[in-house]
Amino acid sequence: MNKTGWVADEISELKASGRYVPIRVLQSAQGSWVTIDGARKLNMCSNNYLGLANNPETVKSAIDSLRNYGVGAGAVRSIAGTEEIHIALEKKIAAFKHMEASVVFQGGLLANTGTIPVLVGKDDIVFSEELNHASIIDGVRLSSAKRVMYRHMDMQDLRNQLKEHRSEGRRALIITDGVFSMDGDIAPLPEIVDLSDEFDAMSYVDDAHGEGVLGDHGRGIVDHFNLSKRIDVEMGTFSKALGAVGGFSAGSYSLADLIKQRSRPFLFSSAMNPADAAAVLKSIEILERDDSLLKKLWDNATYLKKGLGNLGFNTGTSKTPITPVIVGDEKKTLELSKQLFENENVFASPIVFPTVPKGTARIRLMPSAVHSRDDLNVAIEAFRKIGKALGLIG
Repeated sequence: MNKTGWVADEISELKASGRYVPIRVLQSAQGSWVTIDGARKLNMCSNNYLGLANNPETVKSAIDSLRNYGVGAGAVRSIAGTEEIHIALEKKIAAFKHMEASVVFQGGLLANTGTIPVLVGKDDIVFSEELNHASIIDGVRLSSAKRVMYRHMDMQDLRNQLKEHRSEGRRALIITDGVFSMDGDIAPLPEIVDLSDEFDAMSYVDDAHGEGVLGDHGRGIVDHFNLSKRIDVEMGTFSKALGAVGGFSAGSYSLADLIKQRSRPFLFSSAMNPADAAAVLKSIEILERDDSLLKKLWDNATYLKKGLGNLGFNTGTSKTPITPVIVGDEKKTLELSKQLFENENVFASPIVFPTVPKGTARIRLMPSAVHSRDDLNVAIEAFRKIGKALGLIG
């Protein structure tokens, strides 16, 4: 008896519905151009916003750390896995973010699933944005707190939900993405913080796609809105603009201390590799001293959006460099991605349900600071040719 025969049926259904996304394997370092299947491809879908994943300075810092600390931390943070470089990174993040303290995690998902259950439990309530990242949703589920969802970017709905449900929880938490990764819009954080004060609820923002993109020298959405003295928790990742891997939660000294006593990823999973911590430290140092990469990122994004918009593509309402090309139909989206890859050497992955709602399938383009103007022209021309061939534009 084949007890897992249903798995093949599930795969077949994904393929038939246009929701089976091929996973490309890179054979080179991240950059504006990468090697896949032995061929050179223009990379238009990486989150390596500033090109720091393969920056000579960050690479050297990681190599130096390998020589000093070895490959792995060797233990969980609470036993023998806390290296001095972890402490240095936590202090650097707190200073960069204008927060009192921070705690680093092995990944952004672990930062959310490790921090949210420390803040709220079964007697508490969470008010969560409807388009929040999966890691927030999972963190809320793990906390056992009651969840109330409010409509995307709708502050009147959040107010209504707080009025109706705030009394149902001992403690309350309002949580939102800072930059929504599939649409590129920015959360109305000042209004959220005002409501958190009015209704005695903690405020929490996931700034994974704001670091290195928003704020002074890329400090993120909290700095962008000048809210560092009012936000309760700022969470973020090192795997986007900072070019490495890992995550963090920042807040008060006492919150950081409590996370280190109660967070399950902190207590039960080996610490972040020292070389990754070293690379992140160097990335932050680069941002602190020079914002030229940040400016180049925004210039490239403006140019790409204008070029695609002039062709007739729907690039949504993004307020950040994230550039969605919204097709809608999932099969057409997969075909667009496939032909761009095979016929034009443009690597641009399709995004379909459940990552985005049904009927909003898209190709999410991500210009970076290391793309040249010629690179962007290649991408725009490729979309023109394939878009016309598929009848997506006139």
